[in-house]
Amino acid sequence: MPNNIERPRRAQHIVAVGLLVAVFVLLARAVLYIPMHDTGVASSIQDNLQISGVLNPVTAVLLNFRGYDTLLEIAVLVLAIIGVLSLQREGMLASGRLAPFADPALSLLTRILVPMMILIAGYLLWAGEKAPGGAFQAGSILGAAGVLVTLSGHVRPGWLSPAIVKIIIAVGFVVFLVAAIIPMFFDKNLLEYPLHLAKPLIILIETWLTFSIGMILVTMFISSAAPITDDYVRGDAT
Repeated sequence: MPNNIERPRRAQHIVAVGLLVAVFVLLARAVLYIPMHDTGVASSIQDNLQISGVLNPVTAVLLNFRGYDTLLEIAVLVLAIIGVLSLQREGMLASGRLAPFADPALSLLTRILVPMMILIAGYLLWAGEKAPGGAFQAGSILGAAGVLVTLSGHVRPGWLSPAIVKIIIAVGFVVFLVAAIIPMFFDKNLLEYPLHLAKPLIILIETWLTFSIGMILVTMFISSAAPITDDYVRGDAT
């Protein structure tokens, strides 16, 4: 009987490995066929960088030249957190502690690191206009700060209600979508920012995306974790 069960599983494993090998071969062939000195669209990006509103070519691509891709990426993140929240236990966002209070060493480290992480996130957000950085990097740092605070035994502050959490999650995508649509009312295409408004619009979008991405990451972590019991907090757990 066990042999009859193992055979289908072995066949599934063989099929899965075969598919992975096929994908690897296709990707390898595609990479090998890339010309050695092909610069792709780099020259086109540099030639049009002055009309993008920013000086960093990566930010110009993500928020202007290929802004549609980034908009869809944010939409996927929002849909993912909607799915996570729909599966969570009732009141999970409003419930308590996920870890006991940190020992003095971790508590001190948290007090030092969290403000620094917030400053670093702000720098990465602002630097994204002319140097490596941007909303995704800054939002990841904010998310990591939130996870560190949570693992140190702190709970959600009273002013940060579940409704406000959901608003922060959604606001980045909403602002991005509005900024993408507004040019269409002035005889322009979707995401075709007016030249004199490109920089402020990109900074506005990245600012709200930073908050949204950070909140999405923290909420995913909290929603997938199990709160500890009062006995565990008091140290009574065996």
